[in-house]
Amino acid sequence: MRNTLLLAASAMLALPAAADAQVRSLNPREVAEAQRQHADLVKEFGGAETGARAAYVEGVGRRVASYSGVANPGQAFNFTTLNTAVENAFAVPGGYIYITRQLMGLMDDESELAFVLGHEAGHIAANHAQQRKAAATRNSILGVLGAIIGNVAGVGSLGGLAQQYAQVATLGFSRNQEYQADTLGTRYMIAAGYDPLGGAKILAALGRADALQLRIQGKDSRSTPEWASTHPNSQSRVQREQQLAMQSGRAGKGLRNRDQFLAQIEGLTVDDDPAQGIIEGRNFIHPDLRLRFTVPTGYLMQNSTSAVSIEGGTAGKAQFGGGSGYTGDLGNYIAQVVNSLTGRQQQVQMNPPRQTMINGIEAAFSSGRVNASSGAVDVSVMAYRWDRNTVYHFVMITQAGAGIGPFASMVDSLQRVSPADAAAIRPRVIDVVTVARGDTVRTLAQRMAYRDFQLERFMALNGVMANGVLTPGQKVKVVVYGRRRA
Repeated sequence: MRNTLLLAASAMLALPAAADAQVRSLNPREVAEAQRQHADLVKEFGGAETGARAAYVEGVGRRVASYSGVANPGQAFNFTTLNTAVENAFAVPGGYIYITRQLMGLMDDESELAFVLGHEAGHIAANHAQQRKAAATRNSILGVLGAIIGNVAGVGSLGGLAQQYAQVATLGFSRNQEYQADTLGTRYMIAAGYDPLGGAKILAALGRADALQLRIQGKDSRSTPEWASTHPNSQSRVQREQQLAMQSGRAGKGLRNRDQFLAQIEGLTVDDDPAQGIIEGRNFIHPDLRLRFTVPTGYLMQNSTSAVSIEGGTAGKAQFGGGSGYTGDLGNYIAQVVNSLTGRQQQVQMNPPRQTMINGIEAAFSSGRVNASSGAVDVSVMAYRWDRNTVYHFVMITQAGAGIGPFASMVDSLQRVSPADAAAIRPRVIDVVTVARGDTVRTLAQRMAYRDFQLERFMALNGVMANGVLTPGQKVKVVVYGRRRA
């Protein structure tokens, strides 16, 4: 099976770029839907980068997509760099392609970027999304609040609060579709003049990052969101890409533009952006909002621009959210949160709210029972009066009878962060350094802005071995602490 796929891919690569069976126009309905979704998607997934780096990504994307066989590619495709700590790229039907800054940080040169963007353009050109819809395998990814209510409580209706989050369809593709997108991406990048080895290189870099994350897992409570898993990675994909590159006759001969690429990612934020809050071990800390809380041992967090979701398997799920603009009674606030969660079709009988103080903060708590499709569950809300017009809250869903129990330590942990502690939180950024005489993998790894796995992180980031020899004048990436944005 694998050899057959390789032969078919080789035949496709041998065709000239203009030999597509026909020029395909994008579905106007999908284009309109992608346009409507774009702003919400960007907001949900960290915001969009702007400036020189975003323009650079767009330029590379348009260069490779021009060979996709899609009509008017300069207008049909849109490229956005997302400000998120997740390593991923994905395409939305309608010509919108997204890549995360975290994935860019893994890359070593422009050919790798060209492959990733070409791969996503290939999904669109091959109409993979429509094929998956026809196969009834569409995976609709809602915001984290929708996941809490839909998956745990089984409540069918989502109210206004959930609608604030992006409702975006990202698709899990079949293995053959992934292979085809790899082949198309390689074909486009060759036509655009790039070294086709870039595909195997970035797939190998993703493999190293995945392996390292498995080692680090357990040291922190970060959960990988579902939308980050749209592209399965495997050693077979790396090997297949290497063979495609070699069979093309262009391996090692095309553009890499390494210096230009490294100049673009100099200062790139990696991991959490403090402006959105950071996950550090079991703690969530937001230096701008000056707050922090701690999740129970074994619980995982996902952070978005508007909320933090917390998951503890069958024990329960929760979300932290809220913000400014509310000056009323905390009891009424709790009622609004519950109504927004369940909608008018599902009424929750909540107990009268109880007033309390937590770490010097006025708070109120209430819980109730929901008869969901999967059985009865408890819904609890803890609301905190942060200042005159700001209220934050946890909403928690647990097994019937558990109440707030699994999350008791979490709701008691919310506290204010001092100005000094907030100022001490700085972003991690990429620093491109030139290897000097006497520098080694181990000495440069000591500059990495991490408390653990410094050597392993440096090796994964640069694709080097611990005993590898670095050449004076060679450029490598080091993650250091940067400055907070004003």
